[in-house]
Formats: sequence, C-alpha cells, structure tokens
Amino acid sequence: MVARSSEVRRSAVRSASPGAGGRRRRGAGRIAGLGLGAAALLVSLTGCDVGKAFGGFGWPQGGITPESQRMYDLWIASCIAALAVGVFVWGLIFWCVVRYRKRGNELPVQTRYNLPMEFLYTIAPILVVSVLFYYTAVVQTDVIKESKNPDVTVEVVAFKWNWQFNYRDGQGRDANTVASVLGTSEVIPVLVLPSGRSIRFEETSRDVIHSFWVPELLFKRDVMPGNVRNTFEVSRIDQEGAFVGRCAELCGSYHAFMNFELRVVSPEKYDQFLAAKKAGKSTQEALGAIGEPEYATETKPFDTRRDVNNFNPSDAQAGAGS
Repeated sequence: MVARSSEVRRSAVRSASPGAGGRRRRGAGRIAGLGLGAAALLVSLTGCDVGKAFGGFGWPQGGITPESQRMYDLWIASCIAALAVGVFVWGLIFWCVVRYRKRGNELPVQTRYNLPMEFLYTIAPILVVSVLFYYTAVVQTDVIKESKNPDVTVEVVAFKWNWQFNYRDGQGRDANTVASVLGTSEVIPVLVLPSGRSIRFEETSRDVIHSFWVPELLFKRDVMPGNVRNTFEVSRIDQEGAFVGRCAELCGSYHAFMNFELRVVSPEKYDQFLAAKKAGKSTQEALGAIGEPEYATETKPFDTRRDVNNFNPSDAQAGAGS
C-alpha cells in the first residue's frame, strides 16, 4: 500500500511539473485553432452557393418569389451552421481520443471541473438557438405577411381530384369571379399569373383537406373544407415560365393525379389573357391568343384507369377474381 501511494504521489508531482502547463497551453492553442478553422470554414461556405453544390440540402431550388428565396437562404445557413458545429464537436471528440489515449499504466491528469469549458458548452448552445430563433421569426413574419390591396386575387378551389382557379375582382367571400379555369381528368388546369405583381391566394375545398403546392413559389398551403378559408400572398413572381403544382396532402384514391401548371407571363400578356377569358374564350383559346402553349408543358394528365374494368361488370360471376 505504501509503495502504491508513493507512486501516486510521484505521478501527481510529475503531472504538476512545468511541462504540464506547457502541454495545457498547447492543448488550448489547438482548441482555439480548431475553433478558428471552423469559423473560417463557415465564412467561406456562406460566400459560395453551397446549396447548389449539395442539392439544396433537400430544399426545393430555383425559387421564383422573394419569399421562397428568403426561406431557402435561411435553410442553407442553418445547414451550414449545423455542419460547422458538427465538425467542431467531431474534431474535439477525435482529438480527445488521440490525445488522451492510454499510454502504459499511467493515468492522465484527472480534472473534476473546468469552469471555462462548462461555461462554453452552456452558453454556446443558447447562442446558437437564439440566433436561429431570431432569423426564423424574421423570415416567417415576412413570408406570411399580407397586404391590404394586392394586384391580383385568385381563389383556389380543390376537389376530388382536380383544381379550379377563379380570378376575383376583390378579396373575401363577397368578391365576384370574373374568369375561371377548371381542370378535368383529360386536361391539366393552367393557372396563369403575371410577373412583377403581388398575388393573393384564397383557398377552399369542396370535400376533404387538400394542399396547394408549387415548390418554386412557396411552402405547401393546406386547403380546408367548410368555413375555413386560408389565404396567403406573394409580393411578386420574378421569373416567367411554366412550373408544376400539385396536391401535397393525401386526399384519396386519385391524389397523385392532382397536378396543375403555374404559367407565369408578363403583365401585358396576363391582362390580354384575362380579357380573353372575360370575352368567353376557353383557357386554351385564351392561351393561344397571347402566344402561349395551349396545354400544360411541364406535366400531363395521368391515366386514371377509370373504365369498366375498375368496377364490377354486370356479367361477372359473384366471387370471381380478376
């Protein structure tokens, strides 16, 4: 027992030697260097299009509204911050594994507490969460903001299993529908909207819960039946072209067939399209009148397989399989 105690004391004396202080300083320097490296990596990553290189980290790319771009930027910054924290933590773990691995029978210095380290791993997560919460609140408030007098108001009516888009002369239930686009199983509905104008969407469903979603426009918005009338607004659409929209809520047997196309045109073409619709022309005729393809170009009707074979033929025997 005496020999063991003396060994422990000699070990303690050796650990308290001047060299131990140098090692601690070098260790602190390594940690500081690792932190600076992670910070430099974070700065360099935010200066380039990391989202494009990594597929948007799962977020839809190619946003066509300021709102979608703000959400995309927030998502990419959050992913980069999470990766930076992960690299820092993984670095510390592997550094401790290598630095404090067992060497012979001598134990490393046993530390009961370290106030700077405890302060760091208590305050750092609070700061990270606070920053993310702040920017999330700012972006969310901006994205769901609505104006009093938008330039265009569209009523989105969902039903099993297609869409109707009503162009309105005002906001709310009491407004009048001046033109309408109705989709069928054979013809994909085309929602024509102008670029550079604020647009309000008023959503309602005739039966069950659906979800209106154009990935490049905004996040999916639920379309509720009954007296619930969800509304949202985009300040403008920055890019003309055709974009696929779909129902993003499992609503029944033909849910996967509920596609539509968003066609963004210039304000002048939009006015001409709306005038043609008011004059009684069909959607296809109105699209042709403004020089646009008459039918959807980015999606097509699905084979619904709605024929006699879907049901029980009158001459089928009871219990016969198919």
